[in-house]
Amino acid sequence: MTRCPAAKPPGVIYTAAGQGAGRERRTTLGTYMVDRDLPGVTMEQLAAAQKAAIETSKKFTAEGKPVRYIRSTFVPGEAHCMCLFEAPNAALVREVNETAKIPFTRIVEAADLTPK
Repeated sequence: MTRCPAAKPPGVIYTAAGQGAGRERRTTLGTYMVDRDLPGVTMEQLAAAQKAAIETSKKFTAEGKPVRYIRSTFVPGEAHCMCLFEAPNAALVREVNETAKIPFTRIVEAADLTPK
């Protein structure tokens, strides 16, 4: 009989730990909101920024710095965008956004209340 591995709790990832084959390190992730004021932005520019956020997050994760882009909400009448990321800390989310060259006004810890 094959046993299924236990499900990981939300916000927790497991990464390989250095040279020790089979050993794992547990990393707890928080949710962070990135605020952006984007006057004059087009939908094409928003799509390109989203793509850059996703690709840069994946690149960081592949390099052992776990970041996951969750989603964005854009308010056209205010040219305001709010993006959610999952990461161990706000500094890593800042690094992803700076590397992707996506402007932002602040990064704060947030609670994602999406129903399961």
